[in-house]
Amino acid sequence: MTEPDRVGRRIEDLTREIAPRVLAALVRRYGHFDECEDAVQEALLAAAVQWPEQGVPDNPYGWLSTVATRRMVDQIRGEAARRRREQVDFARRPADEQVAPPVDPRCDGERPDRDDTLTLLFLCCHPALTAASQVALTLRAVGGLTTEQIASAFLVPDATMGPRISRAKQRIKAAGATFDPPDRAEWADRIRVVLHVLYLIFNEGYTTSSGPVLQRADLAAEAIRLTRAVHRQLPEDGEVAGLLALMLLTDARRPARTTADGALVPLAEQDRGRWHRPAIVEGVGLVEAAMSRGAVGPYQLQAAIAAVHVEAARAQDTDWPQIAVLYQILERVSPNPMVTLNRAIAVAMTDGPAAGLELLRALGEDRRMAEHYRLAAVRAHLLEMAGDTSAARDAYELAARRTASLPEQRYLAARAARLP
Repeated sequence: MTEPDRVGRRIEDLTREIAPRVLAALVRRYGHFDECEDAVQEALLAAAVQWPEQGVPDNPYGWLSTVATRRMVDQIRGEAARRRREQVDFARRPADEQVAPPVDPRCDGERPDRDDTLTLLFLCCHPALTAASQVALTLRAVGGLTTEQIASAFLVPDATMGPRISRAKQRIKAAGATFDPPDRAEWADRIRVVLHVLYLIFNEGYTTSSGPVLQRADLAAEAIRLTRAVHRQLPEDGEVAGLLALMLLTDARRPARTTADGALVPLAEQDRGRWHRPAIVEGVGLVEAAMSRGAVGPYQLQAAIAAVHVEAARAQDTDWPQIAVLYQILERVSPNPMVTLNRAIAVAMTDGPAAGLELLRALGEDRRMAEHYRLAAVRAHLLEMAGDTSAARDAYELAARRTASLPEQRYLAARAARLP
């Protein structure tokens, strides 16, 4: 990597980390989420132009805060001037009421007195938004990704993603949302939505839903970074720790999941020496500590399952009975067809493929799963284990047709082709 590239990467990483704090401070001060977000984006653009030439300032947060606040003040003053021209009654107000508030004193280069990342996440995950809008707005406002980067991650045109983000900001405004943490009655539901959005972002990064690549490391890393930020503010919350552990333990396998040409390598065939050990150690420590503190939630259980997988030195050493029990508990705590699907694999490994296939029969009647490629793929795998190669081949081919991920299509088609 050349020196200009290194500088550019450092600036990008720095602004992505700082931007949510700047946005949170502005929204807390002025209360207009969409206008504040536009001001921060303009400040980031200015940084992208000036910092490579002039160097990164000694206090980058103070620099971005000052520039963004000035942009915000300009917007407010411009709006005030427009209203003066359009509304006669506005002219009756004293002139000093037509001027925007002074620059926030927090923007003089000092670090803000609190981290509002979690409050900003609550705002981006407002219940008035759809799940897709919550994800997009979180990546834009809290993750610091550009509209083009988000559009690319979800394989939609910029012209589609831009209006989606704009509509999300307008819905938040129309809902009368304020920059305040939810009250205690809403807390549990809202933190659950925040964690779910971060989970969705990670999943899309770890296994992309469509397109030519299996994984988007940048999205997975962003989900981990944001979840770390939440964990710093809620260190005693077991589910936050569980989600962070789940991400770390899952992402630790990423280096071994594909070949040099991007082909999928299934878990049982991965070179476990390539797994990222520091992430495994951290993840195991997090989930063990979280589960020892009290009530166990679904993210902790999923993290515990991931820990059992990564602690096996070889695929044949995997403690499948323990995994099957954990999935049974998870199915009770958080009933979900995907949980049942994964439990079927564990049951097949402990009690034989026929037992796993029996669990899949009920899933075939669930409209959420009936057409899903993963149901066909798991059925194919269990049929192959049972020795029914003809039915397994048909199921692999069906799964390949149903997935929009090219690496998964190729893998499933190859599994079908090798069966007699």
